[in-house]
Amino acid sequence: MPIYAFNCQECHNDFETLVRSSDVPVCPSCGSAKLQQQVAKICVEIKYPAIAKSWRRQAVKEGDLTNFSKQELQTKKS
Repeated sequence: MPIYAFNCQECHNDFETLVRSSDVPVCPSCGSAKLQQQVAKICVEIKYPAIAKSWRRQAVKEGDLTNFSKQELQTKKS
């Protein structure tokens, strides 16, 4: 599932969310479906591997494994 950035036309809230092709996203603040998709920022290359490792550890703690490759996921499971 890709992450998309949206702007709510009702309450002007900017947010990002994971969206499946079958889903209709709604604003987390007001629940409106009147959204305008925004151009998302491109992630810059991380120059410090220690920072990337700490971000990934935090993602694992939060249960989000989407930023790991298949090979990394296999090593996390074992």
